[in-house]
Amino acid sequence: KITKKGKGLLMERQIYAQLIDWKEKKDRKPLILKGARQVGKTYILKEFSRQNFKNVHYLNFEEDELLNRIFERDLKPGRIIQEISFHLDSSIDFDHDILIMDEIQHCPKALTSLKYFNESMPRFAICSAGSLLGIRLAPSSFPVGKVEYLEMFPMCFKEFLKACREEKILNYLAAMDYALPLPDIIHIKLWDLFKIYLIVGGMPEVINTFRSTQKDLYTTLQEVRKKQKDLIQTFLADIAKYSGKINSMHIERILTNIPSQLAREQDGSASKFKFRGVVPGVSGYSRLAGAMDWLVATGLIHKVHIAMRAELPFAAFIKENRFKLFMFDVGLLNAMADLPAKAILEYSFGTYKGYIAENFVAQELICKGLGPLFSWQENKSEIEFIIESEGRILPVEVKSGWVTQAKSLKVFAEKYHPEFRTIMSAKNLTIDPANKVHNYPVYLASHFPVY
Repeated sequence: KITKKGKGLLMERQIYAQLIDWKEKKDRKPLILKGARQVGKTYILKEFSRQNFKNVHYLNFEEDELLNRIFERDLKPGRIIQEISFHLDSSIDFDHDILIMDEIQHCPKALTSLKYFNESMPRFAICSAGSLLGIRLAPSSFPVGKVEYLEMFPMCFKEFLKACREEKILNYLAAMDYALPLPDIIHIKLWDLFKIYLIVGGMPEVINTFRSTQKDLYTTLQEVRKKQKDLIQTFLADIAKYSGKINSMHIERILTNIPSQLAREQDGSASKFKFRGVVPGVSGYSRLAGAMDWLVATGLIHKVHIAMRAELPFAAFIKENRFKLFMFDVGLLNAMADLPAKAILEYSFGTYKGYIAENFVAQELICKGLGPLFSWQENKSEIEFIIESEGRILPVEVKSGWVTQAKSLKVFAEKYHPEFRTIMSAKNLTIDPANKVHNYPVYLASHFPVY
C-alpha cells in the first residue's frame, strides 16, 4: 500500500540549485532552460524567480501574440524593455527584477534578442523557457555564445520521493553508509515505491494526478494512465506541428516503435534499434537519420551509441547506425507499451522487465549529468552502459531481477581492468572492494558512482 499524504504537491526540483548558481554568477548571461515539453520548466522558473527577485515580469508568447510586435521593429534592448513595461503596466528594475520569456519558440526574434541583452544589459536577469520542438527549429539567428543553458528532465526517482513526502527515506539515503546493505524494511519500501515510479514516471502533471487523486491505488493508477495517454497525444500533435520538412509520419513511427524495439531481445535487455519495419518501404538508417536526430534534439528520446571498444573517447569507437533508443520518461514508455499497472506492481511482465529497468537507469544517469551514455559490445559480450567519470571508465550492468550473474562484465574486467564494476538489480546494496564489484539496487541508480 502506498500512502499519499495531503492534496498539495510540492514540486521541489534538483535544478533549483543550478538556477541559484546562475543568479549569483558575476558574468551572468541570459538563461535558456531547455527540455522536452511538460517537464516543469515554467513552474520552476516562476517559483525560483518569485523567491529570489524583487519583482517577476512574465511574458508568454503562446498566450499573447501581441508580444511578437514588440520585437518586430528592431532588437534594441532599451526600446524592448520600455515597450514591455508599458505592455505589463509595471516598471522594471534592472538591478533587482527578473524577466521570464516563456514559450519563446513562438517568437524567434525574441530568441535572437537575447544576444543583444547580453551585450547591452549584462546584469539584467533574463531567463527563457520553451519546448525544444520549437527552439531547435527557430528560423531566426540563434544567440550562440551569448546565452547560458540548463537542461531539465522529467522528475527523477528522488524528486518523486520528495513529491510523495517520503522525507524519512530521503534523509536516510542522504546519510547512508554505502559499506552496509540497506535495512530490509527500507529496501522493501523503496522497491515498492520504485515500482510505482515505473508506472507513474516523472512527468509533473502525471505525478500531480497520482498525488491528488484521493482514491484507491487501482483507480488512481487508472487516472495516471489516462493523463499519460493525453500527454502522448500532445507530443504527437507537436510533431505534426513542428516537424517541417522532416516527414512527421517517420518521426511518429520511430517514437511509437521504441517499446517493441526495446523488448525484442529474449533475455530482456534493450536491443540495437533496427530500421526494417519501422516505416513501410524504408529499411536503411540514412532514410530515417534525420527523423531520429529530430527526436533526440527535442528531448523526447535518448540515443545510446554502442561502442565497440571501451577506450576514450567512446565516440571514436562507434558506428553511426548502431545504437539503442530510450524514451525520456519511463512512465510514458510503459503507457505506450500498454503494460497494465497490475503487472508492473507484481513485477511479472516477462522480458519487458529488462528494457524497463534499463530505460529507468538511463534516465537517472542522464538526469545526474552522466550523459551522453554509451553501451559496449565486443564479440558476443555486451554491457548496458559504460560511463566516463573523472577519467575512469566504469561498466554498468543492469539486471531486472535477483539473478546477478554477469559474464560480460567479467569479460570486460579481464580486458579493460576497470577500477570497479557495477551491477544494478533487485538485490540489496553490497560494495565489495576486494573483488571490485558494486551491487546496487536499481532504484539507487542516481547514487552511482560510489568510489
